[in-house]
Amino acid sequence: MQTTTVSLGTATPGGGFPAYGQAFADTINELEPTLEVRPQNTKGSTENVPLLEAGRLDLGLVQGEVAMEALNGIGRPPVDLRILTAMYATAGMFVVRADSPCRGIDDLKGKPVVFGARGSGLVILARYVLDGLGLNRDRDFEAIFLDRAGDGPEMVVAGKAAALWGGGGGWPGFVAVAKAPGGARFIVPNAGGIERIRAKHPFLQMLTVPANSFPGQDEPIVSVGSWSLVLARPTLADDIAYRLVRALHKGEAGIVRRLPQARETTPANTLAAAPGRDLIHPGALRYFREIGLGG
Repeated sequence: MQTTTVSLGTATPGGGFPAYGQAFADTINELEPTLEVRPQNTKGSTENVPLLEAGRLDLGLVQGEVAMEALNGIGRPPVDLRILTAMYATAGMFVVRADSPCRGIDDLKGKPVVFGARGSGLVILARYVLDGLGLNRDRDFEAIFLDRAGDGPEMVVAGKAAALWGGGGGWPGFVAVAKAPGGARFIVPNAGGIERIRAKHPFLQMLTVPANSFPGQDEPIVSVGSWSLVLARPTLADDIAYRLVRALHKGEAGIVRRLPQARETTPANTLAAAPGRDLIHPGALRYFREIGLGG
Protein backbone atom coordinates (compact mmCIF):
# COMPACT_ATOMS: atom_id res chain seq x y z
CA MET A 1 0.00 0.00 0.00
CA GLN A 2 1.40 3.37 -1.02
CA THR A 3 1.40 6.06 1.69
CA THR A 4 1.16 9.74 0.81
CA THR A 5 2.93 12.17 3.14
CA VAL A 6 0.98 15.35 3.94
CA SER A 7 2.92 18.25 5.49
CA LEU A 8 1.10 20.38 8.09
CA GLY A 9 2.45 23.76 9.23
CA THR A 10 1.61 24.66 12.84
CA ALA A 11 3.39 27.42 14.84
CA THR A 12 6.08 27.98 17.46
CA PRO A 13 6.40 25.52 20.37
CA GLY A 14 4.24 26.15 23.41
CA GLY A 15 1.21 27.57 21.62
CA GLY A 16 -2.16 26.09 20.75
CA PHE A 17 -1.43 25.30 17.10
CA PRO A 18 1.32 22.70 17.69
CA ALA A 19 -0.92 20.91 20.20
CA TYR A 20 -3.80 20.91 17.74
CA GLY A 21 -1.58 19.87 14.84
CA GLN A 22 -0.30 16.84 16.74
CA ALA A 23 -3.81 15.73 17.69
CA PHE A 24 -4.96 16.29 14.08
CA ALA A 25 -2.07 14.23 12.69
CA ASP A 26 -2.34 11.41 15.24
CA THR A 27 -6.08 11.04 14.63
CA ILE A 28 -5.80 10.86 10.85
CA ASN A 29 -2.69 8.66 10.87
CA GLU A 30 -4.46 6.19 13.14
CA LEU A 31 -7.50 5.83 10.87
CA GLU A 32 -6.21 6.40 7.33
CA PRO A 33 -3.32 4.06 6.43
CA THR A 34 -2.87 5.65 2.99
CA LEU A 35 -1.87 8.99 4.51
CA GLU A 36 0.83 10.17 6.89
CA VAL A 37 0.28 13.70 8.21
CA ARG A 38 3.54 15.24 9.43
CA PRO A 39 3.23 18.40 11.56
CA GLN A 40 6.10 20.85 11.51
CA ASN A 41 6.75 23.97 13.58
CA THR A 42 6.62 27.30 11.75
CA LYS A 43 6.43 30.93 12.85
CA GLY A 44 2.63 30.60 12.77
CA SER A 45 -0.29 31.79 10.68
CA THR A 46 1.49 34.63 8.89
CA GLU A 47 4.21 32.25 7.68
CA ASN A 48 1.88 29.36 6.90
CA VAL A 49 -0.05 31.36 4.30
CA PRO A 50 2.98 32.14 2.04
CA LEU A 51 4.33 28.61 2.54
CA LEU A 52 0.99 27.23 1.32
CA GLU A 53 1.00 29.65 -1.62
CA ALA A 54 4.48 28.51 -2.58
CA GLY A 55 3.47 24.84 -2.35
CA ARG A 56 5.99 24.23 0.45
CA LEU A 57 3.19 23.03 2.75
CA ASP A 58 0.20 20.86 1.93
CA LEU A 59 -1.83 22.10 4.91
CA GLY A 60 -1.42 24.97 7.34
CA LEU A 61 -3.15 26.07 10.53
CA VAL A 62 -4.28 29.67 10.12
CA GLN A 63 -5.94 31.94 12.66
CA GLY A 64 -9.21 33.53 11.55
CA GLU A 65 -8.15 37.13 10.98
CA VAL A 66 -5.08 36.10 8.98
CA ALA A 67 -7.25 33.76 6.89
CA MET A 68 -9.84 36.50 6.34
CA GLU A 69 -7.22 39.01 5.21
CA ALA A 70 -5.56 36.46 2.92
CA LEU A 71 -8.72 35.05 1.34
CA ASN A 72 -10.27 38.50 0.83
CA GLY A 73 -7.10 40.27 -0.29
CA ILE A 74 -6.97 42.79 2.57
CA GLY A 75 -3.59 44.51 2.56
CA ARG A 76 -2.33 42.02 -0.03
CA PRO A 77 -3.49 40.21 -3.20
CA PRO A 78 -6.08 37.48 -2.49
CA VAL A 79 -4.61 34.00 -2.01
CA ASP A 80 -5.71 30.94 -3.92
CA LEU A 81 -6.10 28.61 -0.94
CA ARG A 82 -8.92 26.32 0.20
CA ILE A 83 -10.48 25.51 3.57
CA LEU A 84 -10.12 21.88 4.61
CA THR A 85 -11.81 22.17 7.99
CA ALA A 86 -12.62 24.58 10.77
CA MET A 87 -10.47 24.05 13.86
CA TYR A 88 -12.08 25.87 16.76
CA ALA A 89 -13.48 29.27 17.65
CA THR A 90 -10.87 31.65 19.04
CA ALA A 91 -12.23 34.24 21.47
CA GLY A 92 -9.54 36.82 22.22
CA MET A 93 -8.78 37.48 25.89
CA PHE A 94 -6.10 38.82 28.23
CA VAL A 95 -4.99 36.76 31.22
CA VAL A 96 -3.52 38.38 34.33
CA ARG A 97 -2.42 37.03 37.68
CA ALA A 98 -5.29 36.76 40.13
CA ASP A 99 -3.63 39.37 42.37
CA SER A 100 -3.31 41.90 39.54
CA PRO A 101 -4.93 45.30 40.16
CA CYS A 102 -5.97 45.42 36.48
CA ARG A 103 -9.69 44.82 35.98
CA GLY A 104 -10.34 46.16 32.49
CA ILE A 105 -8.49 46.65 29.22
CA ASP A 106 -7.92 50.36 29.95
CA ASP A 107 -6.06 49.35 33.12
CA LEU A 108 -3.46 47.62 30.92
CA LYS A 109 -2.61 50.79 28.97
CA GLY A 110 1.04 51.75 29.25
CA LYS A 111 1.94 48.41 30.82
CA PRO A 112 4.04 45.56 29.37
CA VAL A 113 1.66 43.16 27.65
CA VAL A 114 2.71 39.98 25.84
CA PHE A 115 0.78 39.80 22.56
CA GLY A 116 2.27 36.50 21.40
CA ALA A 117 4.73 35.10 18.91
CA ARG A 118 5.63 37.44 16.06
CA GLY A 119 4.08 35.27 13.36
CA SER A 120 0.95 34.35 15.29
CA GLY A 121 -2.50 35.25 14.04
CA LEU A 122 -3.43 36.11 17.62
CA VAL A 123 -1.30 39.23 17.22
CA ILE A 124 -3.53 40.26 14.30
CA LEU A 125 -6.70 39.53 16.31
CA ALA A 126 -5.41 41.81 19.08
CA ARG A 127 -4.90 44.62 16.57
CA TYR A 128 -8.50 44.40 15.35
CA VAL A 129 -10.03 44.08 18.82
CA LEU A 130 -8.10 47.02 20.23
CA ASP A 131 -8.70 49.14 17.13
CA GLY A 132 -12.44 48.60 17.61
CA LEU A 133 -12.04 50.06 21.10
CA GLY A 134 -10.13 53.08 19.80
CA LEU A 135 -6.80 51.74 21.05
CA ASN A 136 -3.54 51.04 19.26
CA ARG A 137 -1.78 47.80 20.15
CA ASP A 138 1.70 49.20 19.59
CA ARG A 139 1.21 52.77 20.81
CA ASP A 140 -1.03 52.37 23.88
CA PHE A 141 0.73 49.36 25.40
CA GLU A 142 4.31 48.30 25.99
CA ALA A 143 3.81 45.55 23.43
CA ILE A 144 5.98 42.44 23.75
CA PHE A 145 6.35 40.01 20.85
CA LEU A 146 7.99 36.62 21.26
CA ASP A 147 10.02 34.19 19.21
CA ARG A 148 8.38 31.28 21.08
CA ALA A 149 4.77 31.37 22.24
CA GLY A 150 5.66 29.21 25.23
CA ASP A 151 7.76 32.01 26.77
CA GLY A 152 4.76 34.25 27.49
CA PRO A 153 3.11 32.66 30.53
CA GLU A 154 6.25 32.75 32.68
CA MET A 155 6.63 36.48 32.00
CA VAL A 156 3.19 37.08 33.52
CA VAL A 157 3.68 34.66 36.41
CA ALA A 158 7.06 36.25 37.24
CA GLY A 159 5.63 39.78 37.07
CA LYS A 160 7.69 40.78 34.03
CA ALA A 161 4.49 41.46 32.08
CA ALA A 162 1.09 42.67 33.26
CA ALA A 163 -0.90 40.43 30.92
CA LEU A 164 -0.77 37.85 28.17
CA TRP A 165 -3.06 38.02 25.14
CA GLY A 166 -4.33 34.81 23.59
CA GLY A 167 -7.40 32.85 22.57
CA GLY A 168 -9.01 29.49 22.00
CA GLY A 169 -10.48 26.96 24.40
CA GLY A 170 -7.78 25.18 26.38
CA TRP A 171 -5.11 27.54 24.99
CA PRO A 172 -1.79 26.41 26.58
CA GLY A 173 -0.68 29.91 27.55
CA PHE A 174 -3.84 30.53 29.54
CA VAL A 175 -3.68 27.09 31.13
CA ALA A 176 -0.09 27.71 32.26
CA VAL A 177 -0.91 31.03 33.96
CA ALA A 178 -4.12 29.66 35.50
CA LYS A 179 -2.27 26.66 36.95
CA ALA A 180 0.49 28.79 38.50
CA PRO A 181 0.37 29.48 42.26
CA GLY A 182 -2.23 32.15 42.98
CA GLY A 183 -4.23 31.49 39.83
CA ALA A 184 -5.40 33.88 37.13
CA ARG A 185 -8.20 36.16 35.94
CA PHE A 186 -9.33 36.97 32.41
CA ILE A 187 -9.97 40.43 30.97
CA VAL A 188 -12.22 40.93 27.94
CA PRO A 189 -14.15 43.83 26.39
CA ASN A 190 -17.39 44.69 28.18
CA ALA A 191 -20.77 44.53 26.40
CA GLY A 192 -20.47 48.10 25.10
CA GLY A 193 -16.94 47.42 23.94
CA ILE A 194 -18.03 44.32 22.05
CA GLU A 195 -20.71 46.38 20.27
CA ARG A 196 -18.12 48.99 19.25
CA ILE A 197 -15.68 46.35 18.02
CA ARG A 198 -18.28 44.55 15.93
CA ALA A 199 -19.63 47.81 14.51
CA LYS A 200 -16.17 48.62 13.13
CA HIS A 201 -15.08 45.05 12.33
CA PRO A 202 -18.27 43.05 11.68
CA PHE A 203 -16.37 39.94 10.58
CA LEU A 204 -15.50 39.40 14.25
CA GLN A 205 -18.05 37.21 15.98
CA MET A 206 -19.30 37.32 19.55
CA LEU A 207 -18.07 34.08 21.11
CA THR A 208 -18.60 32.46 24.50
CA VAL A 209 -15.87 30.57 26.32
CA PRO A 210 -17.72 27.97 28.43
CA ALA A 211 -17.19 27.86 32.18
CA ASN A 212 -14.35 25.59 33.31
CA SER A 213 -12.48 25.90 30.02
CA PHE A 214 -9.50 26.91 32.16
CA PRO A 215 -8.53 26.12 35.76
CA GLY A 216 -10.41 28.38 38.18
CA GLN A 217 -12.70 29.85 35.48
CA ASP A 218 -16.09 29.29 37.09
CA GLU A 219 -18.22 31.48 34.79
CA PRO A 220 -18.57 31.67 31.01
CA ILE A 221 -16.66 34.49 29.34
CA VAL A 222 -17.99 36.45 26.36
CA SER A 223 -15.57 38.08 23.95
CA VAL A 224 -15.00 38.45 20.21
CA GLY A 225 -12.96 36.44 17.76
CA SER A 226 -13.19 34.12 14.80
CA TRP A 227 -12.72 30.53 13.64
CA SER A 228 -9.21 29.22 13.11
CA LEU A 229 -8.97 27.10 9.98
CA VAL A 230 -6.92 24.36 8.37
CA LEU A 231 -6.09 25.71 4.91
CA ALA A 232 -4.84 23.65 1.99
CA ARG A 233 -2.80 24.53 -1.07
CA PRO A 234 -5.18 24.66 -4.05
CA THR A 235 -3.29 21.90 -5.87
CA LEU A 236 -3.86 19.39 -3.06
CA ALA A 237 -5.55 16.46 -4.83
CA ASP A 238 -9.30 16.16 -4.23
CA ASP A 239 -8.95 12.54 -3.20
CA ILE A 240 -6.37 13.39 -0.53
CA ALA A 241 -8.58 16.14 0.88
CA TYR A 242 -11.52 13.72 0.85
CA ARG A 243 -9.58 11.08 2.79
CA LEU A 244 -8.32 13.66 5.29
CA VAL A 245 -11.77 14.99 6.21
CA ARG A 246 -13.28 11.49 6.20
CA ALA A 247 -10.70 10.26 8.71
CA LEU A 248 -11.08 13.42 10.78
CA HIS A 249 -14.86 12.99 10.94
CA LYS A 250 -14.69 9.30 11.76
CA GLY A 251 -12.06 10.08 14.38
CA GLU A 252 -14.01 12.82 16.18
CA ALA A 253 -13.96 10.93 19.48
CA GLY A 254 -10.23 10.31 19.14
CA ILE A 255 -9.24 13.90 18.44
CA VAL A 256 -11.39 15.14 21.34
CA ARG A 257 -9.70 12.62 23.62
CA ARG A 258 -6.34 14.00 22.55
CA LEU A 259 -7.38 17.67 22.68
CA PRO A 260 -10.79 18.62 24.17
CA GLN A 261 -11.14 21.91 22.25
CA ALA A 262 -11.00 19.93 18.99
CA ARG A 263 -14.63 18.95 19.65
CA GLU A 264 -15.39 22.01 17.51
CA THR A 265 -13.67 20.43 14.48
CA THR A 266 -16.79 19.19 12.68
CA PRO A 267 -18.17 19.28 9.13
CA ALA A 268 -21.12 21.42 10.30
CA ASN A 269 -18.81 24.01 11.88
CA THR A 270 -16.66 24.04 8.75
CA LEU A 271 -19.66 24.89 6.60
CA ALA A 272 -20.75 27.57 9.09
CA ALA A 273 -17.28 29.11 9.43
CA ALA A 274 -16.43 29.29 5.71
CA PRO A 275 -17.12 32.72 4.15
CA GLY A 276 -18.36 30.87 1.03
CA ARG A 277 -18.75 27.29 -0.20
CA ASP A 278 -16.40 28.05 -3.08
CA LEU A 279 -13.58 28.48 -0.56
CA ILE A 280 -13.97 24.94 0.83
CA HIS A 281 -11.76 22.33 -0.82
CA PRO A 282 -13.77 20.31 -3.38
CA GLY A 283 -12.60 17.04 -1.82
CA ALA A 284 -13.95 18.13 1.57
CA LEU A 285 -17.24 19.24 0.02
CA ARG A 286 -17.60 15.84 -1.64
CA TYR A 287 -17.37 14.13 1.74
CA PHE A 288 -19.76 16.61 3.35
CA ARG A 289 -22.35 15.89 0.67
CA GLU A 290 -21.93 12.14 1.22
CA ILE A 291 -22.89 12.55 4.87
CA GLY A 292 -25.86 14.77 4.03
CA LEU A 293 -24.32 18.20 4.50
CA GLY A 294 -23.39 20.97 2.11
CA GLY A 295 -26.26 20.66 -0.36
